[in-house]
Amino acid sequence: MYDTDTAVPAAEIHQRIAKLKVKLEENRIEAALIIQKSDLYYFAGTIQQAHLYVPVDADPILMVHKSLERAVAESAIERIAPLQGPKKIPALLRQEGYRLPHTLGLELDVLPANLYFTYQGIFAGMELVDVSPPVRLIRAVKSPYELDLMRRAAQLSDQLAACVPELLREGMTELELAGRIEAEARRLGHQGIIRMRLWGNEMFYGHLMSGPAAAVPSYLSSATGGTGASPAVAQSAGFRPIQRHEPLLLDYVFIHRGYLSDHTRIFALGELPDELMAAHAAMLAVQASLKNRARPGIKAGQIYDWAWEQTQALGYAANFMGVGRGRIRFVGHGIGLELDEYPFLAAGQELELEEGMTVALEPKLVFPERGVVGIENTHVVTRQGLDQLGGFEENVVVIQP
Repeated sequence: MYDTDTAVPAAEIHQRIAKLKVKLEENRIEAALIIQKSDLYYFAGTIQQAHLYVPVDADPILMVHKSLERAVAESAIERIAPLQGPKKIPALLRQEGYRLPHTLGLELDVLPANLYFTYQGIFAGMELVDVSPPVRLIRAVKSPYELDLMRRAAQLSDQLAACVPELLREGMTELELAGRIEAEARRLGHQGIIRMRLWGNEMFYGHLMSGPAAAVPSYLSSATGGTGASPAVAQSAGFRPIQRHEPLLLDYVFIHRGYLSDHTRIFALGELPDELMAAHAAMLAVQASLKNRARPGIKAGQIYDWAWEQTQALGYAANFMGVGRGRIRFVGHGIGLELDEYPFLAAGQELELEEGMTVALEPKLVFPERGVVGIENTHVVTRQGLDQLGGFEENVVVIQP
């Protein structure tokens, strides 16, 4: 009944739990209570409605409200128990032989305030502290198992981009093309849900936009926005017909067994104006330079600084990653189970790159009333630089109408 063939291997789960315990000890946190879906999947291999309790000095226990049967089938956690509700957690832990901690780590970066106040009452007398930074640092460095899944996701990104020339027709709306591409994504196994950690951020597959519509800004922490189907969405594809000689941006996220590949390519019906072709080539040059320079030990903020300096030298400072007040000061982001993981390749970021981190590098130029050009690929940090996972054509793909 349950798909155990794709379950996270027990050895992987045990290794992750061991890393969490080390981080807890380093931060003087006696135990962590993991409930956020991506973190729960990472440490327990399931997203069923559950609380994963990880003490420094004992084995973890997964306390499941719904669905217990499915959690047992999916998770490699050895101790799994039914839970009637959060208020029963202290009693259940005592019943299972656990000592209640003095300091308990919670994911305070995403925990709703009302739930936090509820936990304050449930765990009265304990110090509730933020376990999010150590959790996110652990998740930032990918294991060989994770990298294999992300490589497959990138291959599927390439396959999805390859279908665009067959589907694109002059006069079809952005939404119509998006629907056809998304149908192909589902056929290839796309899970349909893109998880993001930042509160209020959401995305459906990604951004597909053409010509001037691609340069319309939005609320997202993104260089691109798009009109969307209405102000209720305010991003990505809208009802605008796709026209000749304008850039069509396909910035889609493919997901394979939970792991993401972020991938941008530019298409056009007929040749683009020379200025836009030159601008796109400039962003390919920026990408190539950053791939060589981004290595373990380099601060994440330095990568943005290098991108900004090179873009200025190339003469595109006014259009880099947005225009005017809409500009964002980053050139990439960590990626894995979520679209916005550590590290952030943004101005002022002090976190140093480590071997095995995965980042989406996305230098782009925004030209109001004309469109967007640029590139995005998912990479692995190695000692030699960034190892690019996607391999689809990076120059503008010109389709003769």
